[in-house]
Amino acid sequence: MPTLDVPGAVLHYQLAGDGPLLLISQSGEGDADRSTDLVSHLTDDYTVLTYDRRGLSRSRLQDPAAITDHADDVHRLLANVTDEPALMLGCSLGAVIGMHVAVRHPDQLSTLVAHEPIAPWLLPDPAAKQHREELGIIRDRYLADGLQAAIPEIVRTLGIDPATAGAEPDRTEFPMDARRIANFDYFIRHDFIAAIEDHLDLANVSTHIIPAAGTTTPRTVYDYQCAEALAALLEQELAVFPGGHNGNLSHPRAYAVRLRELLSPRR
Repeated sequence: MPTLDVPGAVLHYQLAGDGPLLLISQSGEGDADRSTDLVSHLTDDYTVLTYDRRGLSRSRLQDPAAITDHADDVHRLLANVTDEPALMLGCSLGAVIGMHVAVRHPDQLSTLVAHEPIAPWLLPDPAAKQHREELGIIRDRYLADGLQAAIPEIVRTLGIDPATAGAEPDRTEFPMDARRIANFDYFIRHDFIAAIEDHLDLANVSTHIIPAAGTTTPRTVYDYQCAEALAALLEQELAVFPGGHNGNLSHPRAYAVRLRELLSPRR
């Protein structure tokens, strides 16, 4: 599999399919493999680029990253594979990374679908302060009591439905093996801090950003509220996808159909 040297890390990435370039930046502890099912429903129409964020799986790490470092990683990945503006799907933390790319490297993205961004800065205070503190409390809980104590808090905070009822059949299973446990450790230990400290001004963004959320994500959780706030800021309607916060994993076939609907008019 190909790799790319970037400052402070070596990134693992994968390319599949044929057509306009579509980069997928996964949520949470998800690496390139977590997009496998979704990618399989997109490669007839797109060249799909997936990657392991620095610190995850096969991407070797020297230095932990701020969101801006993750965005510059995407910038370098895109520059390595194309000289044309790309499409991007960012999920959760990936959506925040995508927004930073849109601001820092506007010529590289034509369209960004930002699905439930983990971006407290989109909310007014005191909600923004509350959710930053909430992420810090979960991180402290993980460091004190381990992953089994932290997972229910992450599920509750993001409104993730852990049940598989209603999900599409024949999905790839991702057991909680050593690699995934290590990815969770990096995500909670480092990326939580990056999200807590993050801020961005979208006032002059030129990339077409499509705010999105899942049909089953509770309207009361902050990732859904961030998506709503982004839609209001950009004066756009909120695009709705099947499933919840991780609909790209639970409903990959239907999610791919919806993604095509949103991207096709701009192709």
